Amino acid sequence: MFIFDISNPITLLLMLAATVLLIFLAQELKKSMIAAIPLFIYLILLIVHVAQVATLSEEYRYMISTFSRCIIIDFVFVFISFFAYLWVDDIETKALGKKSLDNSLDWFWRKV
Repeated sequence: MFIFDISNPITLLLMLAATVLLIFLAQELKKSMIAAIPLFIYLILLIVHVAQVATLSEEYRYMISTFSRCIIIDFVFVFISFFAYLWVDDIETKALGKKSLDNSLDWFWRKV
C-alpha cells in the first residue's frame, strides 16, 4: 500500500518551506488564488489519508499510527493555509480597493 508519509521530518520541513514560499509569493503579488493552492493540496491529502484509513485491510493495521500522525499534520496545514488564504485575500481586497463581501474577520486582523 502506498502512503505519502508526511510525518517524516524531512518531508514535513519541505512541505512547510513550500507552503511558506507560496504564501509569501501570494502576499507579494497580492493574489489570493496562489495562497489557495496549498489549501487545496492539503485538503486533498487529508481526504486521501482518511480514505486510506477507512479502507485499510487487516494486514496493514500496523500503519494506523502513521496514518493518524499524517491526518493530524494535514489538519494543521489546512488550518495554517486557510488563515493564510484569508490574510492574503484581505490584502488583495485592500490593494484593489474592492469591498469584501464578508468582513466577519476584521476583529481578528486588527489584533494580528
